[in-house]
Amino acid sequence: MLDRNLLLAVRRLALTGAGLTLIGLSSLAAAEELPAAPNAVFPLLSLLSPSVVTPGEVAPGEALTTQELKAAPQLRRTIDLTSEQDSLWSRLRNGFAMNNLGDDLTLHYQQWYQNRPDALRRMVDRARPYLHHIVEELEARGMPTELALLPMVESSFNPMAYSRAHASGLWQFIPATGKRFNLEQSWWQDQRRDVLASTGAALDYLQTIYEMHGDWHLALASYNWGEGAVKKAIEKNQARGLPTDYASLNMPPETRHYVPKLQALKNIFGNPALLAQLGIPEIANRAYFATLEAPRAMDIKTAARLAGMSTEEFVRLNPAHNRPVIKPETPLVIPADKLDTFRSNLENNQAPLSEWQAYTLKSGERLDQIANRFGIRLSDLQQVNSLPGKIRLGAGSTLLVPAGEGSEDVSRYMKAPALPQIVEPEPVVRQAKGGKTGKGGDKFASRELTSRDGGKGKGKGGKALQAARQDTGGKAAKQLAAAAGKNSGKTAGMQARNDSRAATAKAAPAPKQASGKSPAPAKVAKSGNGRRG
Repeated sequence: MLDRNLLLAVRRLALTGAGLTLIGLSSLAAAEELPAAPNAVFPLLSLLSPSVVTPGEVAPGEALTTQELKAAPQLRRTIDLTSEQDSLWSRLRNGFAMNNLGDDLTLHYQQWYQNRPDALRRMVDRARPYLHHIVEELEARGMPTELALLPMVESSFNPMAYSRAHASGLWQFIPATGKRFNLEQSWWQDQRRDVLASTGAALDYLQTIYEMHGDWHLALASYNWGEGAVKKAIEKNQARGLPTDYASLNMPPETRHYVPKLQALKNIFGNPALLAQLGIPEIANRAYFATLEAPRAMDIKTAARLAGMSTEEFVRLNPAHNRPVIKPETPLVIPADKLDTFRSNLENNQAPLSEWQAYTLKSGERLDQIANRFGIRLSDLQQVNSLPGKIRLGAGSTLLVPAGEGSEDVSRYMKAPALPQIVEPEPVVRQAKGGKTGKGGDKFASRELTSRDGGKGKGKGGKALQAARQDTGGKAAKQLAAAAGKNSGKTAGMQARNDSRAATAKAAPAPKQASGKSPAPAKVAKSGNGRRG
């Protein structure tokens, strides 16, 4: 065996040597045929190196082909929220940040709004002066821009909206929550109707309840129902081992429908093709108004004249005033394109800025005596000050009386400027037993949003308190007034009780029960639970 292995090894070596000899001979033959390079020292090594070919010696079939490489596709860039955009709707959509709902109620309300494009267009027209400011405030706070659509649910963007629960303004604050967020409700003005002040207060409130719950849907439920009520509902579910998200809580029908209404509007305004189909007009992405401070007391009609605008348009931007006179050092909201006109006319104005003045009653003074003193009829004095026919004001109460030629022009102030009453039909979703939405048979009703001539709220420093309500037909309003002071304890106490009430401000009437009977009125809440109506 050992001899055989040795024989095989010798044979392999012999074959390898013969192969190398043949290769060497063939290489020498090839080297003799090749022309030697000028600096070639080892011609055999040139066979192993890449050949150097001059450009003129390239064979036609061996030429390299060139190919053009296409540019790499551009990756989608992130959205720059600081970039200028022409349409406010595009800016609004870029700031959407809330989780979406896709339940049956959302689909119901989206279909309801889409079937009424005229109502949507009217809401957009009313929102035009205010929406840019609201979006700017939301972006400055880092809040979802869907919340800019919330006044559509609350008040249909009517700053003079006033509910039976005494909620007022775009954001529908009740008196108690308005005071909690420092909204002045005095003889002169009600800041719940002030666009700037109420927007700031509403966003403060929403941010507060969001930080409480960590969820925007629960924050919205708290805004509608009250954070105390939502907290109790969460605690009940926790005790039972149930989920505590918005969809899992047991809540009143109105609150159950509240977030789906906002989601339905978000779905519509978040779809550019659908907006075009519904004929919703664009809103320019620029400030509609600017503000400046009134240097002296000024009549509303005078301010409108100086700005070169109608009184109705001026009141639309300045709806908080309860009297036809604006007190000094009060911010005025003027269209941005009319600001220079207002300043120029104010500087060149020689006439008195106001034909009215505030008068404080002394002890023992009667209204008829004051009317005679200032050359005005008693009925006119009562109407200008939103006072009912039979009332006795105490000392320290404030009245508006003519100054200069005011008595000759009193007919123009018989009604404080107010926006027209807006009544939009809203859907009522029929409820089946167990709180679930019933199918079919949906009914629609209208919600009364009343315009107010007088002020509402509790005055500071013992001022008079006024509340004006309009009936369904928009006829003569029944007015109440309570005078603070020695002789006003009873009426002031009644107003204080009214101020402590809280009830839900409805963007749609409460749904009817399956039995066909109207639901019981919503329970009033204490002022401490933060319900703003």
